[in-house]
Amino acid sequence: MKIAILTQPLKFNYGGILQCYALQTVLERMGHNVKVLSKPRYERSYYVLYPFAVLKRLFKRFVLGKKISILEAPHQIVRQHTDRFISRYIHKYIKRKWNSKLAFRFDVFIVGSDQVWRPAYSQPIEEAFLSFLDNSNVKRLSYAASFGVDNCDEYTPEQLRVCSELLKKFVAVSVREFSGIELCKNFFGVEAFQVLDPTLLLTANDYRYLVNNAKTYPSEGNMLVYMLDTTEEKKALINRIAEEKGLIPFWMNSDIDDENKLLEERIKTPVEQWLRSFDDAEFVLTDSFHGCVFSIIFSKQFIVIGNEKRGLSRFTSILEEFSLSDRLLLDVVDYEFCRKILDKKIDFDFISNLLERKRLDSIDYIKSINSL
Repeated sequence: MKIAILTQPLKFNYGGILQCYALQTVLERMGHNVKVLSKPRYERSYYVLYPFAVLKRLFKRFVLGKKISILEAPHQIVRQHTDRFISRYIHKYIKRKWNSKLAFRFDVFIVGSDQVWRPAYSQPIEEAFLSFLDNSNVKRLSYAASFGVDNCDEYTPEQLRVCSELLKKFVAVSVREFSGIELCKNFFGVEAFQVLDPTLLLTANDYRYLVNNAKTYPSEGNMLVYMLDTTEEKKALINRIAEEKGLIPFWMNSDIDDENKLLEERIKTPVEQWLRSFDDAEFVLTDSFHGCVFSIIFSKQFIVIGNEKRGLSRFTSILEEFSLSDRLLLDVVDYEFCRKILDKKIDFDFISNLLERKRLDSIDYIKSINSL
């Protein structure tokens, strides 16, 4: 079958890129022809304004003496490695405007995963429910779609009404978090099935294949720190854990929005190097959902710091699913509670067996597409 995936725009978010790669890969292994529905990165006006942007950068470099690239904008330099991975591995179908004509190009449209049903991150939110397909009879379903939070407060009443009508056109609905089941039932009037995040459908060896097919370097430490929101309290926690456990922390971050830093310091690490950092680590400390997920995939001892602003239900759901709720730290200054987490080792024999069973269940759900 010809399948179109609709997900969040792929930029520099490692989890977002890899969940898309994983779902695409699983579907292709089943023999499907898969494309990721995308829009051009730039509006047409960009190409009109580009010469003026180049002139501006020429002025900054040769008149003001700033060390900047002339032909590339800062965001292009920052995203060079993630863009390369996307270009190499993600099979895009690019259209400036999405409309019902797309129904003639594909047999199935799959929405997911990531926080694709969160209005704060997806606008217009109706597109994430395939509004552009109008009344076409093409098959629609979701895989591990996420609301990101455990409520629908970000939806307006009109958005809830429209999206509810659109979701009822889906032949099957699956969500990533347990809370998504209740949201679908209570706010959209549909039954949903809970499945694994797409990244969990692939094995550690699948990701090692990507690492082995790229130029990567050994990590400069054995305690991976992957933080989306860095604070002084978190830094103090990192130093204390490293000192007490005799670990050497290394950071897998780039402050892409910190204009006080040199552009070279803001370049996002290659996806393959990011993956290798999990494989190299003995211990992981993260406040990222996918940082938590890849710690599980690579069987690493870890602590995840609750990130309520980015959606706490995502963390509680994945940890509860794998009986790892005790790995969640909500108060970074409560070191006694942190020490209790550190002293308890994760039984990865149990986790690996559980993951394999859940992986088979989720893949069976995807295989059922043929019979829907």
